[in-house]
Amino acid sequence: MKTMKAEHIDFPVLHSELFLRHRLQVVEELWESVLRQECGQEMVDLLSQLRDLCSPEGQATNDQAASAVELIEQLNINEAIRAARAFALYFQLINIIEQEYEQKQQLHRYADSEADQGDQSIFPSIIYSTNQREEELSVTKEIGSDVMTSEIQQKGTFAALFPLLFKLNVPPQQIQRLIFQLDIRLVFTAHPTEIVRHTIRDKQRQVVHLLQKLDEAQSRAGSYPWETLEIKERLLEEIRLWWRTDELHQFKPTVLDEVDYALHYFQEVLFDGITQLYKRFKYSLGETFPWLQPPTTNFCSFGSWVGSDRDGNPSVTPEVTWKTACYQRKMVLERYIKSVKELVTLLSVSMHWSDVLPDLLESLELDQSQLSDVYDDLALRFRQEPYRLKLSYILKRLENTRDRNLALYNRETPQNEDAPMYRSGSEFLTELLLIQRNLTETGLSCRELENLICQVEIFDFNLTQLDIRQESSRHADALNEILEYLQLLPQSYNDLSEEQRIAWLTSELQTRRPLIPAELPFSEKTNDVIETFRILRSLQQEFGINICQTYIISMCREVSDVLEVLLLAKESSLFDPVVAVGTIRVVPLFETVEDLQRSRNVMRELFELPLYRALLAGGYAAINTSTSLSEEQAPPSISTLNPNLQEVMLGYSDSNKDSGFLSSNWEIHKAQKSLQKIAESYGVNLRIFHGRGGSVGRGGGPAHEAILAQPGHSISGRIKITEQGEVLASKYSLLDLALYHLETITTAVIQASLLGTGFDDIEPWNEIMEELSVRSRQHYRNLIYEQPDFIDFFHQVTPIEEISQLQISSRPARRPSGKKDLSSLRAIPWVFSWTQTRFLLPSWYGIGTALQEFLDAEPEQHLKLLRYFYLKWPFFKMVISKAEMTLAKVDMEMARHYVDELSNPEDKPRFEKVFEQISSEFFLTRDLVLKITGHQKLLDGDPVLQRSVQLRNGTIVPLGFIQVSLLKRLRQSKNAPTTGVIHSRYSKGELLRGALLTINGIAAGMRNTG
Repeated sequence: MKTMKAEHIDFPVLHSELFLRHRLQVVEELWESVLRQECGQEMVDLLSQLRDLCSPEGQATNDQAASAVELIEQLNINEAIRAARAFALYFQLINIIEQEYEQKQQLHRYADSEADQGDQSIFPSIIYSTNQREEELSVTKEIGSDVMTSEIQQKGTFAALFPLLFKLNVPPQQIQRLIFQLDIRLVFTAHPTEIVRHTIRDKQRQVVHLLQKLDEAQSRAGSYPWETLEIKERLLEEIRLWWRTDELHQFKPTVLDEVDYALHYFQEVLFDGITQLYKRFKYSLGETFPWLQPPTTNFCSFGSWVGSDRDGNPSVTPEVTWKTACYQRKMVLERYIKSVKELVTLLSVSMHWSDVLPDLLESLELDQSQLSDVYDDLALRFRQEPYRLKLSYILKRLENTRDRNLALYNRETPQNEDAPMYRSGSEFLTELLLIQRNLTETGLSCRELENLICQVEIFDFNLTQLDIRQESSRHADALNEILEYLQLLPQSYNDLSEEQRIAWLTSELQTRRPLIPAELPFSEKTNDVIETFRILRSLQQEFGINICQTYIISMCREVSDVLEVLLLAKESSLFDPVVAVGTIRVVPLFETVEDLQRSRNVMRELFELPLYRALLAGGYAAINTSTSLSEEQAPPSISTLNPNLQEVMLGYSDSNKDSGFLSSNWEIHKAQKSLQKIAESYGVNLRIFHGRGGSVGRGGGPAHEAILAQPGHSISGRIKITEQGEVLASKYSLLDLALYHLETITTAVIQASLLGTGFDDIEPWNEIMEELSVRSRQHYRNLIYEQPDFIDFFHQVTPIEEISQLQISSRPARRPSGKKDLSSLRAIPWVFSWTQTRFLLPSWYGIGTALQEFLDAEPEQHLKLLRYFYLKWPFFKMVISKAEMTLAKVDMEMARHYVDELSNPEDKPRFEKVFEQISSEFFLTRDLVLKITGHQKLLDGDPVLQRSVQLRNGTIVPLGFIQVSLLKRLRQSKNAPTTGVIHSRYSKGELLRGALLTINGIAAGMRNTG
């Protein structure tokens, strides 16, 4: 590598374009060096040759495709696999660099904020050559000063939000009211889109650590050249170890493996980092509105489906859910034990030099009577150090709680059930607050103690709240079997009309008479449904109501779907019909477009039922009295902390698969508006639960813009969002990225709640969007559901069957119907397949035709109107921006190559028609998006994202060629007779392995899967 004469420059280049270019160059050199050592110079030359076979924009071309195919077809299976692995490694390294770059941008946002207040020493000094300084200036000119400015703007931060609210004269009492009701919950899920092994993630973290050390060495004045060289050598060693690690999962993960994967982000980042989010909020609020109170520390909390979501996953059993809850408590208790041990060392305050209040001394006397062994061991050592002695008692209680939890995890009877321990996090918190109060009143403070208190308030002893999810027909089928066994109805329950079901369920919900016998003489499926409710009751008894109170009904279509769950809950003592008090929150999930449209009637009918309204209010007593019952009077229920709260979940994945991107987003938007109006009319507080995926085709994309695009009144400070698959790694692997992500979500919720634009309520605009939505849906369904050759096209030209063989999830890729049709295929592999082939069809198809038909009526006038929508209407801008982002990743020439090479010869003529239909829609959509945005090229409005996409496109193309070659050989091998096969020297296992490796690589290059 070239060396340059160093010049010391005080300039924040760490977050400039030059820093990124410099880092990319370092990684590229490391990558080539690893390949040279592991595979030889010939492989490096081959990869370079393949990468050159692309257009400057990184797209495949007709002329170069033939050369690439000829070159790749000459490779044997081992060479093809090595090439695929090399490109996959390259993408993973690029992702690391960009993540680190993004993290530095977040750090500089806060550095700039501090600098504005007079602290100019925040920027590190960087050693760069004169040539590099000149390049920095040229880069600034090249990408435009407005882009450089946008990079240092504090978009989405508290530091930007509160001055904006002050400037706009938002009433402080309105801000305070919203702050007090702020309720943000991010729900981690185990959807099968996390394609990278846990082991590889560990390697990536080590590379990030070494890159950070490299930054430190290069930016530190007086550092020695050998320090930088040594770090680069360590990087080379780590990447070589990575190269020799298998990228593919060795076995299908169990549900508890997935639990471990999800909790890893709490272990590494969130548990210690989340307290900083509250501090950022409190500090920024105090700078602008010093008289306002900050929110509760747990204004942002976490939920999880991992280990509790049983929709379509037979591996999630009641026992697995029990173990998941115990495992979460184990992790959080171990972290508390570690923190308390550190506090024992830290709080060495002596009674000789500091006062101690009577309440602490009284608690020590009580502890001595309950934990005499601790007193005997430590009383002399800590005779004059009351905080250390108190913390030692706390530590012993925590250890006893941990030991009991381990026994419960193993389904053993706890040995020391009577030993002093904590039955809840609130008991532990009370003791910590006692210590804090004593410190405060004697003029002391302890930041570590404050952090621990904040963690307990957020995570309790449960870490996350588990949500149960099950498909609606499972409840109906279970009740049908139970009633047939008991012979309570003259006909089958499943044969009843909706009106008859509601009447019978409402009647049955009025009585305490048991319906289900203690012994379960039913089928395995029905028993599983019943046992799920019973384990939910056991969880609440052991861990408290907060561990698991949400029961989500997927494919919810009718009022009876909700009442069936409530009846099954009654049978497990989760709901008392006499007083209408329950410890379960039933959450309907509306997924398809028809269900979204039906949702308003379903919720209205539910709110009309006295029993259901009483459940939301906290019981009949709460409704019949003018004031709510006090906490002492009221029995435990879901309404204790959130009175009159109804949660409704809206599904992005299935609605998109059903109707296309534009129609799906519009129907969800409409549903939120109507549901909010209905809830308000009944005095119910609504919390929308957004079932967003990682890809745009499943509701993914920047969360900040997505929240701002929601109807403002539908948020009101409350929101719940799923965080799925590879999204966890991209958002939560690094602390500053995680904090910035959480901060942008919080600021968006506040901004959307307080600063509604009103554009959502302009009826003529809504009518136009309705028209566009209907047209888009018609065109989408014409291809997906009415084109007779489409299903065959999809299965032949995409790697859907190979994707289903990836060992990345405990859940099957298809619903258990036994059919290979679109209705049984889950939305995730559906999107995954189109992403691999560079079609990305679910994210844009149908938009172009809908827009064109609207423009045809009045071309000039309607184009002006659409441009105005884009400038002023957050919802419309969000739709167009997401479509633009995915269109930039589409490579129609690469997609054509999949069609040409993977189609059966006899099917090519009919598949060509399908491809032309898709291709013409793509070019139409692309051109119209450019007209509306006013951009010359896609993503001109976001040069950073544009650069990121182009950077990957050039290497994804040759990897796509390799994938097609291996898929073709694999399918020939499967379909060939036993003799006379050209590629028979390769086993099917080798070919499948190679194909799966290319899937890994393209997923890394596209930065999302499904």
